[in-house]
Amino acid sequence: QVQLVESGGGLVQPGGSLRLSCTASGATFSRYRVAWFRQVPGKDREYVAAINRGTGPSYYTDSVKGRFTVSRDNAKNAVYLQMNSLKPEDTAVYYCAASATVIMSQMGSQSGYGHWGQGTQVTVSS
Repeated sequence: QVQLVESGGGLVQPGGSLRLSCTASGATFSRYRVAWFRQVPGKDREYVAAINRGTGPSYYTDSVKGRFTVSRDNAKNAVYLQMNSLKPEDTAVYYCAASATVIMSQMGSQSGYGHWGQGTQVTVSS
């Protein structure tokens, strides 16, 4: 049973950067597809990015393309979300999710993932 822990959130000014980490235990993480979602109060959880098994590739929702990069270090059982040029609308709780069975066409859907972290708050504000 894989367990996920996110870290790296915080308060940052617009235009700044943060790197979120998602660390896994209890499984061989390289066998899992991993996604990042985010949620603001009163809204549905939103897909942000995903990375395939092994060494990738990665996928992004349009609003973060060119600003966010997802990567993984399988030796460390970790997936990262590098967020640059942050905007106030990026403010949310960010969650990582993992699945060994989600199919490619469902990688952006919450229902494809059975393992979730507890979330980490990202606040972009001056």
